[in-house]
Amino acid sequence: MLRFRLKELLAEKEFREGRVITMVEVANATGIHRMTLSKLANHRGYNPTADVLDRLCSYFNCRIEQLVEHIPGVPHSGDPD
Repeated sequence: MLRFRLKELLAEKEFREGRVITMVEVANATGIHRMTLSKLANHRGYNPTADVLDRLCSYFNCRIEQLVEHIPGVPHSGDPD
């Protein structure tokens, strides 16, 4: 399973910049729809496009492995047992 660290990166950026950053602000800066960001942050098993991941890496100035973490052995919510 892939775990997206959007909330953690957002919290780190807020701390560094000393201000609150909303999902609307991230959406406006990246061109990613706010609902897509919400799904990425809150829905297990959400599958974003490579373009979305690329835009977020650019926004947070991070590598893909800082945004996405692979959790081995965790079943997806829709997978059969």
